[in-house]
Amino acid sequence: MAVTMADVAHRAGTSVAVVSYVVNGGPRPVAPHTRERVLAAAAELGYRRNRVAAALRSGSSGVVGVVLPDAANPYFAALGRALEGALSRSGRLTVVATTGYDTDRQAEAVDRILAAQPDGLVVASADGADDPAPAAAEAGVPVVAVHHRPEGARAALVAADDRAAVRTVLEHLRGHGHERIAFLAGPADDGPVAERMRAWRDSPAAGELLRCGYARASAARLTAGLAARGELPRALLVATDEQAVGVLAAASAAGVAVPERMAVAACDGTPDAAFTVPSLTAVEQPFEEVAEQAVAVLLGGEEPTERPQGRLIPRRSCGCPAPGFADAPEE
Repeated sequence: MAVTMADVAHRAGTSVAVVSYVVNGGPRPVAPHTRERVLAAAAELGYRRNRVAAALRSGSSGVVGVVLPDAANPYFAALGRALEGALSRSGRLTVVATTGYDTDRQAEAVDRILAAQPDGLVVASADGADDPAPAAAEAGVPVVAVHHRPEGARAALVAADDRAAVRTVLEHLRGHGHERIAFLAGPADDGPVAERMRAWRDSPAAGELLRCGYARASAARLTAGLAARGELPRALLVATDEQAVGVLAAASAAGVAVPERMAVAACDGTPDAAFTVPSLTAVEQPFEEVAEQAVAVLLGGEEPTERPQGRLIPRRSCGCPAPGFADAPEE
């Protein structure tokens, strides 16, 4: 038989109402010593809160849906971890759906999460996806976009300052003496990568524009071809860490010395960047700050007027001394 609140109340020597206040966090305060007695009784009996029943009583499920393009991508993995932590601190349980960058899968994931009546929805949209705001509004569920939102979307957006990140890393590369810096973009001009590309174009140091898919293999094939033709740039700013990993792997295979022949830097600053060979210079994205702001907006706060700033981490790929592994981020 499942343990009930009545069982916990009997063991703790208090009322069912008091047990409910402790388990559900209100609506009335409970004296600390009584709260501890209830929690101890619940632990002894193995009581588990029934979230469905609690949701019916309070009108709140305590669950927030998070939709990500790819949880295996280190960038979105880091963003997802930060969101889960911020939601947990707000007392919410996170349910994550991934879409594989597929717009139809994103629409399906949004619909299925909304059907469960969550307390909120956080979406990092794939390029070309529909705005989730109309469906969320119809379901009465608040929604926040992180990282990227579709053109013309109504959802509040919380994202890092991508233009500032590019300006920071370009200035750093110019400090190494590079006056012409190539940029490796994605296959299309959309989302944050397009913002990064526009900031690069505005720089007097803008050199050649290169394009490939966002997968490591795509960037590796491009780099191998450029190396074979002797067309590698002297300095390269890469839009994403995933592409940069492919660039470094192909350069190594072709015997291209980094940074001596080609300096490389990127814009994501994921945990993997500290462990490439050579270690990757990158602007570390402010994942924690983005997550905290997104949760604050989701819970009724205003959309931020200023975007969080990333932090440049100089490493070997640009010509700086590599920091020690003691300073590398934890997974």
